[in-house]
Amino acid sequence: MKINVLTLFPDMFAPVQQSMLGRGLEDKKWNLNLINFRDFTSDIHHHVDDSPYGGGAGMVLQIMPIKKALDTIENKGKVIITAPQGKTFNQEMAREWAQEDNLTFICGHYEGFDYRIYDFVDEIVSIGDFVLTGGELPTMSMIDATVRLLPGVLGNAASPVDESFSHGLLEYPQYTRPADFEGKKVPEVLMSGNHQKIAEWRLKESLRMTYKKRPDMLAYRVLTAQEQKLLEEIKRES
Repeated sequence: MKINVLTLFPDMFAPVQQSMLGRGLEDKKWNLNLINFRDFTSDIHHHVDDSPYGGGAGMVLQIMPIKKALDTIENKGKVIITAPQGKTFNQEMAREWAQEDNLTFICGHYEGFDYRIYDFVDEIVSIGDFVLTGGELPTMSMIDATVRLLPGVLGNAASPVDESFSHGLLEYPQYTRPADFEGKKVPEVLMSGNHQKIAEWRLKESLRMTYKKRPDMLAYRVLTAQEQKLLEEIKRES
């Protein structure tokens, strides 16, 4: 996969070039192409913004440098822009994007974009109902969520399968050594070696975590007979 990012601050993307994602870059599991669209301005001062027509506070990003930068990308793939009016990013979108060969992100700044830029975009996406100073942090979050699903990026191929949201439930609690820390003990079933019992415990605890922390997720999941039975037990235990 190749990911193109149009941004005024390419240096901000150092975090997605570290750790597991960084090793994925080194191993050519994915490629990152950072494009500073300030380099595509036509004036001597390299202005990328201007005051809005009709008046008002703040500055608006001009369409010309962004479109020129976009035109230099041979294989854009899906073009994504971060904006408050976009649909909220989620794990399902990350899974869909991970199937693409190319993705292109456009990071906003200031008061937003000249609205005409949306004519060149495939998806408008938000990461939540709050305001940030630019689109770089949301874009990095979405890149991380997507790239980690690519084959070979994570060390354990099963890791993304068992995580929260991967199958419509929050992840079950995880434990490691020591077995007893200041009187807080690891559940005995996890040390029993009985893989069937462990799987049942994990399913029940995933359901319990989802029921307590994110009950809204259960409204969109068709429960199996086993899951329905476990959920009834959880409700009685609450």
